[in-house]
Parts: sequence; structure tokens; C-alpha cells
Amino acid sequence: MFKIQIMPSLLAAPMGRLEEAAQRSEEAGADGLHIDIMDGHFVRNLSMGPDVVRMARKAVQIPLNVHLMVSRPDWYIEPFLQAGASTVLFHIETECDPAPLLAQIRKAGRRAGITLNPETPLEAILPLRGLVDEILCMTVHPGFGGQKFIAEVLPKIAECRRQFPDVDISVDGGLDAQSAPLAAEQGGNIFLIGSTLFQAPDMKKAIQDLRTHAEAVFSKAIQ
Repeated sequence: MFKIQIMPSLLAAPMGRLEEAAQRSEEAGADGLHIDIMDGHFVRNLSMGPDVVRMARKAVQIPLNVHLMVSRPDWYIEPFLQAGASTVLFHIETECDPAPLLAQIRKAGRRAGITLNPETPLEAILPLRGLVDEILCMTVHPGFGGQKFIAEVLPKIAECRRQFPDVDISVDGGLDAQSAPLAAEQGGNIFLIGSTLFQAPDMKKAIQDLRTHAEAVFSKAIQ
């Protein structure tokens, strides 16, 4: 049975207080931490490196969900595995052959994931059945936080659940108390949320409310 998971995205936390933000997330009941890695090529932004993951691994016990928004995931996977990533996701839109990279992640005893941009059809990852533990459906264009949720991705989430019934489906981008349940209703079960959580007056309550609302509709998606 799938579990609804709420993971705060460190990209939305104050950059000078990331350790505090990680600990605050764990204390608030987060199921994990989502860490976006950007190389300035695949997306037009730069973010964090392995040292941030290493810091987070020492600071908290919850899983670390590392999202590689990079042109060459083959260059980055090993450093982030060594830093302590629990899950490593990279984009199907890169030119790298995904199968050996997914195998590399699994061989290290970690969870392997693939990410789809909003416009990328699900057909792009159908050959990866049996090779992935998580599929991340982007509901914004990757690279910057605070964007508006793209509702047109919802049918793809539903089809992803049908095609990959035994895989965790995560959703990232523009999620809040209104949009997260919409994604859960289509079969998403991991929600990667930034400003909605870090700007909440009470992060623990915000996580509890999001989880409750998502759980209320998710069961319909997997019947």
C-alpha cells in the first residue's frame, strides 16, 4: 500500500539556514527532504552541491530525495550517493542512457527515480518499467521555485499510475492545499512542496493538513 508523503523542498528555505530548515522539517513531521540540484545548463539556475546533502544527512534522519536538474547526470550521481542521498532522480530529457544510471543507483542500495518535464509524454519512460522506484512528474517548468501549478499535467499523473501501478509517483511544482489533493486524486503519493511549507506559520499543521487532504482522495486513484 502506498503512503502519502510530504517532503519540504530546501530550495525554498533561507540559504543561510539550511541546516535549521532541515531540522525544522523533520520536527514538523516531514516524510523526507527534497533537494534540487541545478547545473546552470539543463536549467537556467544554479543551486546546491553534495556538501548540502552531506550536511542534511548529518542533521536529520529522514530520507533525502535528491533531484538532479543537470545535463549530465552521469557526472553527478556518484558524488550525491556518497554524500548520503536516499533517492536520486534525474531527467529523461537528458541525452544520457537512463537504464545504466538507474542500475548504478540501485546497486548502491538507494532508490532510483526518473523525472518528466511538463511537456514530456509518458511514453518516454515506458521502456523503464521495472527499473525505477519513483517517477517525478513536474507540474511547473524546472529551475525556479514559486511557479504556478500546471493543471494540464494531471492526466499524465493518472496515466502514470495506470502504467506504473507499483511505483511511487511524486509531484513537484506549485503545490498547496488546493493543488496537492488534485494530484493525489490522480495517483500521486509523494508531494514535494517549497514555499507553501516554509512560509507557513505552523509547518507541522501545514504538513498534517496536506497529508489529510491527500489521503482523503488518494484511495480512489488506486482502486
